[in-house]
Amino acid sequence: MFSDQEAPLVWKHFTEIMRIPRSSGNEEGMRQYIRKFAQEKNLEVQDDSIGNLVVRRPASPGFEAKSMVTLQSHLDMVCEKDPETAHDFDQDPIRPVVKDEYLYADGTTLGADNGIGVALSLALLEAENLNHGPLECLFTIDEETGLTGAKNLSGDIIKGRQLINLDSEEHGTIYVGCAGGGDSAVTLPLMWEASPSQFSAVTVRLRGLQGGHSGCDIHLGRGNAIELLARILWTLKQSYHFRMHSFQGGDKHNAIPRNAHASIAICKEEKTDFMEKAQELLLAIKQEFGHVEPEIEIQFQEEASLSKVLSKDSEFKVLSLLKILPHGVISMNPDIPEMVNTSNNLARVSISEEQCSILTSTRSSLKESLESVREKIGAATLLAGGKVVHHETYPGWNPNLDSPLLKVTKESYLEILKREAEVKSIHAGLECGVIGEKVSGMDMVSIGPQIENPHSPRERVHIKSVAECWDVLCHIVTKLAS
Repeated sequence: MFSDQEAPLVWKHFTEIMRIPRSSGNEEGMRQYIRKFAQEKNLEVQDDSIGNLVVRRPASPGFEAKSMVTLQSHLDMVCEKDPETAHDFDQDPIRPVVKDEYLYADGTTLGADNGIGVALSLALLEAENLNHGPLECLFTIDEETGLTGAKNLSGDIIKGRQLINLDSEEHGTIYVGCAGGGDSAVTLPLMWEASPSQFSAVTVRLRGLQGGHSGCDIHLGRGNAIELLARILWTLKQSYHFRMHSFQGGDKHNAIPRNAHASIAICKEEKTDFMEKAQELLLAIKQEFGHVEPEIEIQFQEEASLSKVLSKDSEFKVLSLLKILPHGVISMNPDIPEMVNTSNNLARVSISEEQCSILTSTRSSLKESLESVREKIGAATLLAGGKVVHHETYPGWNPNLDSPLLKVTKESYLEILKREAEVKSIHAGLECGVIGEKVSGMDMVSIGPQIENPHSPRERVHIKSVAECWDVLCHIVTKLAS
């Protein structure tokens, strides 16, 4: 089993972490676990008003005068599951599955993002035979829904000025910068009318897409279920008589939507042909995405008759807006190959009695580009007669290639793994940018093991990379003390 691998302290803690519900905003169980651990180890614990925790370990004898090093990770996880998986994230433990060299979960996200980071921090707080200066571990709350813990962090509880963030997901890579971002909430008022008589009710489902992290995976060109279902319905609307009742898809702002569905009333004589044409459109989409989306499928389910449908004007505006709103890479960095500058995730849509609600999440390493995309979203919304609220942005993190901590981290990777680490910026949002604003003079790097497909039920962590990351982390701490 994975717990028998190297780095047993890390796996011991991650095994316990998988048993604790920890969706964003529901981190109290994790806070209690950390407090109990600190009490058993006689370690100092401090928290702030928002719920972030800091645990400190004194320096090894003879190293008391060394500078304090801060390790940082977040307590919450993205809770996504396959449609057929019965799992209550508020109560049920994550069910781990080992396959080949990876650890997965059974039909859900694994929570290696950022549970492995938390486990690495806790392991470092109790590891023996390790020469180190004073250590502190910062555990933030509610990172996944908008970096709430970091944004509201009381900077004065942080004593260190060298911070190692443990929320990266590419083993052998040191991150020294990240994108900033912000969400936009769109609302569109709706009008309804009676459903046409003699129309059949059908639910159209688009499913089987890979999804993934809207920052780390946005450059991979994966499909967005909301965008593709809107595209199919828009095309079919030109030839078939149907009326839409609902449209729903996506969930988390930072997860690329994997599934979407719409309920429609359609002329009975056209129903069979409508379904056949939808399958033809899907075939064209599958050819477009090729090996990137091999399992995408469209399903139809007949329902009880619908009493009402959206008015023609409301239906037109909803489909038009979903067709127009951007998704995917907006621009690439002209100077750094393969680095995304700006992107947008069409993250969530739902229809209620009063309105259609749409959430988008924009990321960019350039503030002006970020705001330009959000302005475009606002302009499209206004043309459709809706309203938009742009949520507060979070800052990016500008690289410092002359960082002393970066130098030690690069040397540690070379000495432990016998190969040079890559140094990159990441398109995802890391808490480093926010913490750097809260705590002046902070020198920062971000590292982690190999975690793939985060924010989706396909999330997995490479087991061996966890042990190697642990060895590198211990070496960095020892080297800083020496």
